[in-house]
Amino acid sequence: MLTKTNFIRNISIVSYLLIVLVGQIIGLPFIIWLLFTAFDFGNIDQVFAVLGILGIVLNFTKWKNKILITILSLLMMLSPLASRMIQVPIEQFNYLAFQIPFLLFIFCYLIFIILNVIKRKRVVSL
Repeated sequence: MLTKTNFIRNISIVSYLLIVLVGQIIGLPFIIWLLFTAFDFGNIDQVFAVLGILGIVLNFTKWKNKILITILSLLMMLSPLASRMIQVPIEQFNYLAFQIPFLLFIFCYLIFIILNVIKRKRVVSL
């Protein structure tokens, strides 16, 4: 059964994977960039790509609803995006195929974390 929190998490992860990075010729979905960069040995972005993939994987473990794990997962998934935004001029991210999925990812994942905190407080107070 798909709960409200799982639905929001799924929307967040899908929007994360569908972020488009514009390159020299074409736009590239972020999941493809993560996979290719994770196996591009000697590239400094490899570390961040692996962290991003591990952040996604954490969302499918048995600890996926623990607050500390969700925050760690968010930080791990943000690390490759932050790395790209530091390396490339910020003006190059001024297109909707990046902005909409990125903002949707951040917004939904923060709501997911907040709902988990509320759920935990409710369980503890009972």
